Amino acid sequence: MYFYDGTYILVIIGLVLSMIASAMVNSTYSRYSKVYSRTGRRAEEVAAMILQGAGIYDVSIERISGNLTDHYSPKEKVLRLSDSVYGSSSVAAIGVAAHECGHAIQHAKGYVPLTIRSAIVPLATIGPKFSIPLILIGLIFSFQGLVTVGIVLFSLIVIFQLITLPVEFNASDRALNILGNTGMLYPDELGGAKKVLSAAAMTYVAAMIASALQLLRLVMIFGRRK
Repeated sequence: MYFYDGTYILVIIGLVLSMIASAMVNSTYSRYSKVYSRTGRRAEEVAAMILQGAGIYDVSIERISGNLTDHYSPKEKVLRLSDSVYGSSSVAAIGVAAHECGHAIQHAKGYVPLTIRSAIVPLATIGPKFSIPLILIGLIFSFQGLVTVGIVLFSLIVIFQLITLPVEFNASDRALNILGNTGMLYPDELGGAKKVLSAAAMTYVAAMIASALQLLRLVMIFGRRK
């Protein structure tokens, strides 16, 4: 019982939430990847139309390997669509492609949360690499300063993920509004795309909650040992 740590329940809760969210997005995408848009347009064609409609002509569209590895790179101004999205005319693929266009539009319009998120990416990258080692070294040598620094670094991950939420939700809102207002998807098809994007958004929520619970656990352990 000496090694029992009741705070592990926080890690388990975060892990379960992340697994549920991941299963939901995979299941929802799989379902609507079999529902094809009656317009017959492929995801990359829809993406190009959305970008042009928004007056964005300096963003290229590329295919990237993997499943749901789609993303927009503000630095390179490249919209990358995964193998499961590129070339597909499914409601799911079109929804995902439109979502990534939403990020490109955010970038073009100077959407503040996206700007902030991009600015703290380096710090959020450093956090996972050094936070836990610093905390462990601080605990081993009873150096409270290192423990504090480690916890602060880990908190940057939570802050980054928290800022990510409005960025992702806003990109989805932009995508669905454009798809609906332009008729790129019919109303019944739009509902499927919305379910796919909502499920994807929940993975970001779950990740943020999991990191926040982990941060809480570190604070509880530090406070107890202090």
